[in-house]
Amino acid sequence: MPFPPPSRTPWGVRRRSLIVSAASAAVLAGCSAAPDSDSAGSGGSTSVSARARARAARDSEALLRQYDAVLAAHPALAGRLRPLRAQVAAHAAAFADGASDGATATGSPSATASASTTASASASPGVPADERSALAALAAAERGLADRRAKELLDVPGELARLLAGVSAAGSAHAYLLTEGEK
Repeated sequence: MPFPPPSRTPWGVRRRSLIVSAASAAVLAGCSAAPDSDSAGSGGSTSVSARARARAARDSEALLRQYDAVLAAHPALAGRLRPLRAQVAAHAAAFADGASDGATATGSPSATASASTTASASASPGVPADERSALAALAAAERGLADRRAKELLDVPGELARLLAGVSAAGSAHAYLLTEGEK
């Protein structure tokens, strides 16, 4: 007796869910861990960590503003973009929370990040008129930021490197979901 042919279920949804779940798990593991104890003992790496955290917080806030601008211009995309936006907001909070542990010469990195956020909140990025182009612009921003963070994690100590790696992986997954979601 021959076996019946396997059912043809679409694998795209499961593959995307797996990518987002894995990236989210990595980010949550990085976001929930304690601050890096290795950087507390050495003065040079603390300032490197503080600057990297402040920069990462600013980058996440800028990406969050880009998501908000796309959502304002294309409300029909809200169901698709809100979960990704929520993760970007969590990333910004994780970087800002960790940045408050160290201070730089110009003040605390979290204060610097929040000041730059409020100063440039009125200057939202230009959003393409059609939804597909708006999604492509968001995907390009996610991909570019993920690539920068992947390179930057080589220069920072332990826990911050793990956080950057997790957030970079999540950004790559977001870029994939933004470009491949309709296929």
